[in-house]
Amino acid sequence: MDESDQHDPSVGDWDPRELEANGQELLARIRRHLETIRQQPVTTDIGAAQLTALLDDPLPERPTPFGEVLDDTWERVVPHLTHWHHPSFHAYFSTSTSGPAILAEALTATFNVNAHVWKSAPAAAAVEGTVLRWMAQMTGYPEDADGVLLNGASLATLYALTAARDGLTDLAVRERGIVGRDLPVLRLYTSDQAHNSVDKAAITLGIGTDNVVRLPVDARDRMDPRALREALRDDVRRGLRPFAVVATVGTTATGAIDPLPEIAAVCREFGVWLHVDAAYGGFWRLVDGIRPEVDHLGLADSVVVNPHKVLFSSLEVTALYCRRKDALANTFRLVPEYLRTTPEDAAVDYMNLSLQLGRQFRALKLWWIIRSFGRSGLSARLTRSAAMADRLRALADGHPDWRVANSSVLPLVCLRYEPVRPEGTADRQPPGDRAAFDDRIDDRLNDRLNEMILAAVARSGRAFLSHAVTSAGYVLRVSIGNIQTRPEDIEQLWEILQKTAEDCHRRLLAEHR
Repeated sequence: MDESDQHDPSVGDWDPRELEANGQELLARIRRHLETIRQQPVTTDIGAAQLTALLDDPLPERPTPFGEVLDDTWERVVPHLTHWHHPSFHAYFSTSTSGPAILAEALTATFNVNAHVWKSAPAAAAVEGTVLRWMAQMTGYPEDADGVLLNGASLATLYALTAARDGLTDLAVRERGIVGRDLPVLRLYTSDQAHNSVDKAAITLGIGTDNVVRLPVDARDRMDPRALREALRDDVRRGLRPFAVVATVGTTATGAIDPLPEIAAVCREFGVWLHVDAAYGGFWRLVDGIRPEVDHLGLADSVVVNPHKVLFSSLEVTALYCRRKDALANTFRLVPEYLRTTPEDAAVDYMNLSLQLGRQFRALKLWWIIRSFGRSGLSARLTRSAAMADRLRALADGHPDWRVANSSVLPLVCLRYEPVRPEGTADRQPPGDRAAFDDRIDDRLNDRLNEMILAAVARSGRAFLSHAVTSAGYVLRVSIGNIQTRPEDIEQLWEILQKTAEDCHRRLLAEHR
């Protein structure tokens, strides 16, 4: 090859100086984006067909200058995202990234190592071991437990339940499978508030959703240990085979925390595996006022915690721990000849702890985040989020038309707007004419009213919430945990909710006159 071809952009990568210049321009745009984020709408109201048409370009035949690519991104993509990093994003679980994570992602992409066996990326594997140990300390799980970084909590639950099933060594499912065999019916137990990843795991494992026993919850939406014991006893009596229980620390709908000590005692009594989905709740143990409620994760045979939900990490990174030594490896270890290496003390081949072979260097961003903020800094940021949630609860509790519809200590607040008759609020003039209604608008209309509020808040672009349907009815879920969110953002959210609720109430009254 001619020496001049070595730097020909038509056959090679950007020159490193060009990479630096383009990177500086990108960082400048990111800076401007973050500096003005409160002036930007949280989400878009463009229709799906319109957006698809806007971005449905033909395949580029010739190179596009990077500056044009950036311009196009900011003109056609950025305005039509739902901005999870926005300080007024409170839907689902309020995840957000942080400066250390943003920069670590760039370096991870630069190295592009594959951390499957120790030899393929030694430092990446060593850093993974370190951050897994650090996060075990944060969550109160045994530091010597087996651990692995994965891309999400749903897969972590699947892997844990696979290990639980394969732990039934008399069935030899790993070797002999489940097809064409006379096996006992395996049963899996969880609450009716647990995440649907439990059902997806049952589908994948061939257990079937009919054998996922959804147990009732108490008044605080927590699994009832007595109902668990009765269900286990009944299934054993019928010749069925209980193999695992999934408890939750921070349910999706209301942030409920199952009573782990009582559930663990039942699991020990029946000899079944206890997996705890602490994807949301586990790291809130860093907050002093919350720790007593999240202080029993070490009772679990396996547990999942989600740094990308709580520790200000970009997607995707989840930690799965298992204190049953080698249980994960006994399920997933399958080493082809080309990946065989000479065993070495302290070396961990993380590919053996899950199905995944290609594994990016997920640990680097966690290493940077934890070192940049320190345990005390992470605790302070989470404590601030918890205090903001307490402030929102206090505002709603002090208003006659609003109700806090959950009792979680986690910063997930479920709100429901329930307008009362004028005579019930003599100290304030309620909006509209409510004389045609009884003491409260019936539940069906209140559900409709809260649906209207949710949609109107999203259309405004000033905040973004999600919803749940609970025993209280249709509720507005406000998740607080974004590193960008400040107390004044919560005050503004409360003003938005009040104004939107009153406007929606007037419209609803007009519809039903």
